[in-house]
Amino acid sequence: MKIAIVTDQSRTAYLKDKEGEYEDAQKSRTVKALKEVISKKYDCQELVFDNNIVKNLKKEKIDLVFNLCNGIVGSARLSQLPAILESIEMPYTASKPLGHALAYNKVYTSKILKGSGIPTPDFTYVNSLEELESIDMDFPLFIKPSDEGSSRGIYQDSVVYDKESMEKVVGKCLKRYNPPVLIMEYIEGREFTVGLIKNGERVLPILEVDFSALPEGLKHINSFEVKNEYQDHVIYHIPANIDRALKETIEKTVKDAFEALDLKDYSRIDIIVRKGVPYIIEVNSLPGLEKGYSDICKMAEKEFSYEELIFNIIDSAKMRYKI
Repeated sequence: MKIAIVTDQSRTAYLKDKEGEYEDAQKSRTVKALKEVISKKYDCQELVFDNNIVKNLKKEKIDLVFNLCNGIVGSARLSQLPAILESIEMPYTASKPLGHALAYNKVYTSKILKGSGIPTPDFTYVNSLEELESIDMDFPLFIKPSDEGSSRGIYQDSVVYDKESMEKVVGKCLKRYNPPVLIMEYIEGREFTVGLIKNGERVLPILEVDFSALPEGLKHINSFEVKNEYQDHVIYHIPANIDRALKETIEKTVKDAFEALDLKDYSRIDIIVRKGVPYIIEVNSLPGLEKGYSDICKMAEKEFSYEELIFNIIDSAKMRYKI
């Protein structure tokens, strides 16, 4: 079997600062580790998602795509490569266009979770600063781009405590990212991230993200600053020190979300637990797979190797496509 690892072109032309540089560097490290693993069992190629992707896939006689593409532009960019692959009946890993579109757009994620009875913070969204006038929510609030991931667009000032700071942060978001901007109830509690594999059937050891060692004055959120400047101050507890009842509640919640959003193969879901209730705050349908760094890899490595995780993802896709 011939597998192609397909990645995006550089996004630095669109994110002209540390966000773009960080994304490209992480992608490079991930591809290197993936190719080393996949080449042990399969003929493995690297391809870039550009205007020649269909021609190159056919030229190389690829049997399965290992999809690493977040897309470059557009509000549904995570769905772009899967949609093209669907059109040529090319098997690939991870979710289909619909699952990615629903999970990547935080507004629709929140709507579906609410409609499915799955706990998630109260929310609204705006397409302009003028729409802020009609918002009736209690502070503090959490401001996020509606269609970014990996903490892009989430900074220390994303938690706002008054109207003036809300207008400032929302204005900044509207200039930099695609509208609408998501405005969420800010929930304080213990933060966990949960990895699912085997098409959502298996939950990996739950990871608790402990911000207690952050320098004084920093908010306890997984902001871009924390992920890139204070990572050494974040403590990861794997498995999380929680009782059986909470563990089972979290596992049921994330499995329900995986199904409600029509995700495939693997995913990572972030949760805040307040008064025993796990509120979903983020769903990642294409979580990072950087060896030794990405959260889903840390969780998996408590039970098996990085190599086994990657082959598990491939095997899950092969089972879905019956190849």
